[in-house]
Formats: sequence, C-alpha cells, structure tokens
Amino acid sequence: MSINFTETLSPEATYQRLIDRFNPVFERIAEGATQREQQRVLPFEQVGWLKDSGFTTLRVPHSHGGDPVSHEQLFRLLIELAAADSNVAHLLRSHFSFVETIALQPQEFQDRWFPRVLAGQIFGNAATERGGNALGTTNTRLQETSAGWVLNGEKYYTTGSIFADWVVVMASTDGVEGRQYAIVDRHSKGVEILDDWDGFGQPLTGTGTGIFINVPVEDANILQRKVASTLEPAFFQLCLLAVLVGIGKAARDEAAGIVATRTRTFNTGSGELFRNDPQIQELVGRLAANVYAAESIVVTAARALDAAYDPSLNLDHETAYLRAELAVQQAHVAAPKLVLDATSELFDVTGASAVSTSKSLDRFWRNARTVATHNPVAFKARSVGDYFINGTIPTGLNSIGDATGAK
Repeated sequence: MSINFTETLSPEATYQRLIDRFNPVFERIAEGATQREQQRVLPFEQVGWLKDSGFTTLRVPHSHGGDPVSHEQLFRLLIELAAADSNVAHLLRSHFSFVETIALQPQEFQDRWFPRVLAGQIFGNAATERGGNALGTTNTRLQETSAGWVLNGEKYYTTGSIFADWVVVMASTDGVEGRQYAIVDRHSKGVEILDDWDGFGQPLTGTGTGIFINVPVEDANILQRKVASTLEPAFFQLCLLAVLVGIGKAARDEAAGIVATRTRTFNTGSGELFRNDPQIQELVGRLAANVYAAESIVVTAARALDAAYDPSLNLDHETAYLRAELAVQQAHVAAPKLVLDATSELFDVTGASAVSTSKSLDRFWRNARTVATHNPVAFKARSVGDYFINGTIPTGLNSIGDATGAK
C-alpha cells in the first residue's frame, strides 16, 4: 500500500520544505555578514537574493496569486534569516508588516498592491520623528494642492527604506482626525533616504533619516491610520522578537564553534580541552537552553497570531485582537532577557581573546541590545499585569512622541 503525502503534509513537514527551499539563500547571506558589519557595507545584494527567491512574497494570499505561509512559518523563517544576518531580517520588518496591512484594506487596494509585492517590490517605513511632535501626532504633513496631494516632513528610524521601492510614511492632514499613511515612490523627486543611523547595533538596517520635500502622493495611496484594536502592532513587534531570537541562535552556534576548536586552557580548570570540560559544556548548554526558551516563546506567540486570523475559530474582532496582542506582549517581556543573557554569556566560554575586535563577538550583544530597546519592556510588563489583575485590555504600540506638558 502506498500513501500520497503531497496533499496531507503536516505543519512541520510544510515548514521543512520551506526551510529546505530558503536555507541555501540564508547560508549565502551568512557568508561575509561579519565583514559587512565591520566595514558598514549595506546588504543591497543580499536583499536582492531574497527578492529573487520569492521570500518577500510569502504572505500574499492565494486569491492574489500568492502561496502564503502561516505566521508561525514566517516567523520561524525570519529567525533563521536573522541567525544568518540580523540586519537583513530586521530591515524586512516594514515590508512584511505592510503586506499584512494590504490584506486588511478594501479589494481595490489589494488589487493594486499585491501584484507589486509578487513582482518583488519592497516596502520601507517612515513613521517616527526625532522629537517635537506630540504623542499621537506627527509633524510630517499631507497637503492638498491644485496639482494634488504633496508630502513634507522629516523622519528618523526609517528601517528598510533605503532598500525599498516604496516608503510608507506616517503623516497628518489639516482638518482630518488622526494620522494617515502616505505611500510614496522611494525614487520620487523630493525623497531622500540617508544612511546616518548612529546606533551601536544593527548598523546595516538603513535605520536613518528620511526627508520628504513636496513629494507627490496619489489620492489612492493615502490610508487612514487605524490605532485601536488592530493586529498590526502585534505583528510589527513580533518581527523584532524573531530577529532577537535569530541573534541568540547565531551566538549559540558561535559559542559551540569556539569551544569545539579551542586548544588553550587554564591551570585553574580541569586541564582538559574545552570541548571535553564539563563546566564549559554546562555553560554552552545553559546558553543554548536560553535561546531555545526564547524561540519557543516567539513561536507560541506566532501561533496566537494565526489563531486570531483563523476563520474556523469564529473569534470576534476584540477577542482576536486580545489573543494576539496579549501573547506578543508577554513574549516581549520574557524573550529579550533570555537572548541578552545568552549573548553576554558567550564571553564566558572562552578567555580574553574573545574581546578581540577582529572577532567582533560583541556584535551579538550589541545587536540584541539594540533590537530589545525598541519597545520598553517595563511598559509591556505593566500592561500584562494590568490585564490579569484588572481585566484591562492591552493597547498596542502605535505612537511615539512628546509627553503631555513637555516643553
């Protein structure tokens, strides 16, 4: 008796096919990743490989010609990409998030933008400003002129935009409540994206300044920004956690590789090769367990996102939102410390040679620390506690600006 498994693949078997498909690309990206960071070489070529492989199309629905993967599968793939090069995985955060946004829009909007995603076009982000904007507002403005809509303003933290074909810019319009998304051509006249990110980690993500001067915007490319009870913030934050876990996996593998090949030891130890020393084995084991726990947390949160979108569960909008947001907020509280501990403990498995700048072992901690700062853990922990104590529905992150009363 023969069994045809092609139509009945388990979720794990489906994921295995995906990782088999993309692993060669990830391995190619991993080559030279350290050197690119040391020399600040932006990964334009590596982003091109991912576009050519179809990686950037993975969430386009069947109805628009795609072959979509689940959230769990996508985030597991992003973890592996981040293990190869955390910068490359991070810079695609805005792209995948906007693909999710497209799916929430009317049919006409989907019909315009999903074909562009399938064609390999990439979307960047320009939401946050350095300061001067009140919380919930933006100084970047959309203005209607006799010639149509124009966009003016300056952004920072424009992650991925320098690699993109389109930039999704958060703006305000006089007389219109709330904020809007203006989707502008990255190469349009009046658009300038600078590589001036000065953070000590994730240096190749293009997280710098975006300048928009009288940039034309089609009316159909303006979206009203929804801020309440949407699943977008949870997706956006989970992308960061996937990058964080990928950094941890890369640090784990680096630790194991160092120990496996080291011949120098200390007279205060066992005298054995490091790879045979029980105490060193324990250190690597604890580091690996931290990373495993962090990955398990993120994958579980991704399953909560899948459940929120699952029509067979018949969840109402608020229940779906709560399921996803609460899962991601709890993951955000728990996972970063596990990875930060792992990237710090990497130095405990060797000696003073680990701090050589030629080895760049500090890149794991620097990159992890940079990713972990994006959304303060203290606020997420308070939110989770307030829910379990008082039943207060968590609020997703949707705005950064000056506090009330700031001068």
